[in-house]
Amino acid sequence: MVKFNGINHLAMATGDMDRTIRFWRDLLGMRLVAGLGKPGYRHYFFEISDTDLIAFFEWTDVKPVKEKDHGEPVKGPFIFDHVSFGVETEEDLWELKDKMSAAGFEVSDVIDHGFIHSIYAFDPNGIPIEFSYTVEGIDVRKNPKMSDLSPSPVTKEGSEPQSGNWPKVYKRTPVENRKIYLGAGSELFHGKKKT
Repeated sequence: MVKFNGINHLAMATGDMDRTIRFWRDLLGMRLVAGLGKPGYRHYFFEISDTDLIAFFEWTDVKPVKEKDHGEPVKGPFIFDHVSFGVETEEDLWELKDKMSAAGFEVSDVIDHGFIHSIYAFDPNGIPIEFSYTVEGIDVRKNPKMSDLSPSPVTKEGSEPQSGNWPKVYKRTPVENRKIYLGAGSELFHGKKKT
């Protein structure tokens, strides 16, 4: 089975990369670790942790989205509610709350969700963000918990991946046919531009 090691990167969009850098790098403290682009198109990456990044495309006509409360139900086409970033300590949570408030960003009270304590805010692009501290002694990764009053039959199958629900792979790509093509960013490390 594939072993995942985190979120390589979340890809978001902005119409103002400089303001985005000021927020994510300078206010939140996430290092700007890679960037590429040209007028009308930039793609920059910020370090969340040793294994996780958040990236932004800058497109000229992107406007900040209308703020929607985190978790508030919507109707119609929709693909994203919010992203939560883990912090190491409860003190980190309070430090972020104070920093964002001092910078003029609206930040929620600290909310106790039982297994995490969280604060909620929006970045300058209107992206709904959450910061969460895992409560000591409670790890839903090690001890999954469900309290859905009416769980679906699929939910009742449990927390572990279930086999037999998707087609088996009978034909793997032979090693000699595995080709990797240059993409945007390759010029940063290989000196070659995507063709």
